Amino acid sequence: MTRSARRTRRMLPLAGVGVAALLALSACSNSDGTTPAKADSSDSASPKLSGTVTVFAAASLKESFTALGKQFEQQHPGTKVAFNFGGSDTLAASITSGAPADVFAAASPKTMKIVTDKQGNTAAPVTFARNQLEIATEPGNPDKVASLKDLTDPKLKVVLCDKTVPCGAAAQKVLDASGIKVTPVSYEQDVKAALNKVELKEADASLVYKTDVKSAAGKVQGVDFPESKDAINDYPIAPLKNSKNADTAAAFIALVKSPDGQKVLTQAGFLKP
Repeated sequence: MTRSARRTRRMLPLAGVGVAALLALSACSNSDGTTPAKADSSDSASPKLSGTVTVFAAASLKESFTALGKQFEQQHPGTKVAFNFGGSDTLAASITSGAPADVFAAASPKTMKIVTDKQGNTAAPVTFARNQLEIATEPGNPDKVASLKDLTDPKLKVVLCDKTVPCGAAAQKVLDASGIKVTPVSYEQDVKAALNKVELKEADASLVYKTDVKSAAGKVQGVDFPESKDAINDYPIAPLKNSKNADTAAAFIALVKSPDGQKVLTQAGFLKP
């Protein structure tokens, strides 16, 4: 073998290495010859949330949503959750009249429909919880209320929610289905107001939600009645059209529907959707 042939054979492996290196470089280069920047993992992440999200929510959601609001703010520094709790029908009327809000959580589909009929929402409402009625009495149940029929006793001062709000509509439904007529001393505009009457001993009994009895923490006593199963309220939630913080609103709704959100709601006494 000639000297030149031996030199050629020694150079072939080196040439192969050089080609491989060039191929690797070209694979890492753009068509214009420049080297692209490394992909930033944050590019695929959701945008950072900020600002205030205003939530209009049924009065019965006060304790659980307040807890979820704090949790949301901790998860997303720079955000704030502002709540307006009240009777669902009153909140719905405010929203359709232009009140600034990002999210509406109602205590019944009927009150949510007030908003959706006006096309005030940007996505279809989703049921996130359910709630059941219970009789609230003073601690120790001094009047020995044991059934729905006991509320007909004329000696009892009974308070009901107004028929236009979900807790009142549910109460009227079970009373009508049972053929029971109750004459309340007053009709209240939301469930918390009805419960408060019993807490202050201004009433002997009231029909409220199980969640409200639980949140009263011993200030009232709950009495179950089987007819309540016939009037369980679904709770829908939806983002609103006039929202000025749609991304944050969507994230709050996602928390409510998440396992963490559902845990808070079930601990408060809500039924799963």
